[in-house]
Amino acid sequence: MALPEMIALRGGVEYRYGATCDPRVGWRRRVRNGLQLFHALFGQYVNQRSLTGGAGDYLRPDGPVRRSLESQGLTEGAESLPRAQSLMPNSPLAVYVHIPFCPSKCGYCDFNSYAMTGDIVEQTVAATVRELETSPFAGRPAKTIFFGGGTPTYLDEHQLIRVFEAVLRAHPPVEGCEITSEANPGTVDAEKFGAMRRAGFNRVSLGAQSFVDEDLIRLDRVHKGGDIERAVKAARIAGFDNLNLDLMFALPHQSRQAWQRNLDRALALAPEHLSLYCLTIEENTAFYKKLIRGQLVLPDEDDQVAMYEECMSRMTAEGYVPYEISNFARPGRECQHNLEYWRGGEYAAYGPGAVGRVGGSRTTNLKHPRLYCEAVEAGRRPLLETEPLEAETLDVERMIFGLRLEEGIDTGKLERKTIDELVGRGWVEASSERLKLTREGRHFHNEVAAALM
Repeated sequence: MALPEMIALRGGVEYRYGATCDPRVGWRRRVRNGLQLFHALFGQYVNQRSLTGGAGDYLRPDGPVRRSLESQGLTEGAESLPRAQSLMPNSPLAVYVHIPFCPSKCGYCDFNSYAMTGDIVEQTVAATVRELETSPFAGRPAKTIFFGGGTPTYLDEHQLIRVFEAVLRAHPPVEGCEITSEANPGTVDAEKFGAMRRAGFNRVSLGAQSFVDEDLIRLDRVHKGGDIERAVKAARIAGFDNLNLDLMFALPHQSRQAWQRNLDRALALAPEHLSLYCLTIEENTAFYKKLIRGQLVLPDEDDQVAMYEECMSRMTAEGYVPYEISNFARPGRECQHNLEYWRGGEYAAYGPGAVGRVGGSRTTNLKHPRLYCEAVEAGRRPLLETEPLEAETLDVERMIFGLRLEEGIDTGKLERKTIDELVGRGWVEASSERLKLTREGRHFHNEVAAALM
């Protein structure tokens, strides 16, 4: 199979996919991390949004769906459906809880998040607890638990722990269960972290994004650079010994030297895990509108490539394992929850807009908190959509996401001729059983995925 230059139409704009990611709309875009290709070409297979926006770990299940009943004012998708049957009804699975609230809506964010206050927050907490209590998957143990958003720590500690305790009742954690909450550095303190740690959370993912106040203002973040150090200190005092920092590069007006200084400050805090994302401009965001009006000044392709190479060089030199294209961990501190997604595991999902995959089906919850709450309060599963997944679909997902992992993918169903061509280009290394991207190949994830299709 020849290696094509992949072209896709999205929103009437032509994109060409290759080595790197230039997020300026209308320009030839060569995508380093494979996500634009994933949405534009493989959207018929997968219903999820990944996290290049930098709001958290990659591939949280809160993304848009192809047929949005909600956008048409329809709620029939929330009607009761037959109880889903898992292929392995008693086996452990991953559990995701989506908390959709934020202090404000960041300009780059296209996730299911809302800057809402008042009764709707408490109403959503109660509805999420009720969804957990009535889940058809209740009783299956949790191998990992992940609270994402939005901003889970936007809730007060009592609300957050109420939902968490409902998770523990519905999905008793296995021994050694990784239990993560995302957190905004501006919404946490020692008291909240202490309450979370005592309740059973054992991992924190801080949405730092940048240590530079000017960057944070441009990104519409509510915290300042100094809040990150304070949040890390508070987490350590509370007893968290497993900490992730999210950082974004290729920010407006960001130079290579500024990115290097950001990495310096992050590494000085000695996190166990770092997620490093290239800023990607999505259409349904304030940044997209600014981009169209010529109000965003972004680094060019060469700078973006250099910034990613700086990630690889610095992180490996500091002893972090580049176990996924955008994720780096101390040995043994890889994010087990995200590995479940990337390896094709089952995950139950709760909360507004949450997407789960259990028993051969993918389900998407109603996205707006009010519609979600109305469905739960009426005694219905708050479903927007359910999608049966065939074996071919699952194979495609496993290949696309498996290629992002340092461990790579099984070569059993792959054409030897294609593998040899990819090896010849220096993009992959392969044994008789496994294939994985080389360091150079990380820039060509798209082409490799397309060739192996």
